Amino acid sequence: MRFLPGLICLLPLLSPLAHAELIDDVNDRGELRIALEANTPPFNFKDDGKLTGFEVELGQLLANELDVRADFVVTDASDLLPGVETGKYDVAINHIAMTTDLKDRFDFSEPYSHTDAQLIAHKEEQPQSMLLVQTLKEEAPKVSQPVSLAIPFQKGNPAFHASLDNALQRIKADGRLEALTQKWFGADTSVEPKP
Repeated sequence: MRFLPGLICLLPLLSPLAHAELIDDVNDRGELRIALEANTPPFNFKDDGKLTGFEVELGQLLANELDVRADFVVTDASDLLPGVETGKYDVAINHIAMTTDLKDRFDFSEPYSHTDAQLIAHKEEQPQSMLLVQTLKEEAPKVSQPVSLAIPFQKGNPAFHASLDNALQRIKADGRLEALTQKWFGADTSVEPKP
């Protein structure tokens, strides 16, 4: 019992070590678990049963840059963000805009696309308000608004955050992201439009 007070003093120092960094989990598994809905062309969808689309190709590029393989998990809107929050998925790449509400729950990568809110709303027959800009409830906005899309992941993972942003910056710097946006959208959506 003499060591108990000393042990109690050490517990606060040990608790950060008990929480593994997400990047360590990803590296240990050798895969990046990416959640998506696979129902919104050209972002992500199935073509003859095969996953394809802008965000599928982006996920593959990011996983390659992180030196792991991409493990895509098709899920629905009710599981997508809660699954990221609980650690079931590492990230969600599903045309998700950084809203104030979502920033309270998740950390985000830097934006990978700046697109038109109407493009997202028109591609879905019933917009998923949770995944789109919060103002898109039942109808598209009357004025086209630019939306910055980013990748949410669990809060409190600074090393993963840095690794993900560095991977994204490399993909942007060498022109691969621009080529991908040109392929799927016919325009470079990787840069923020000037007002």
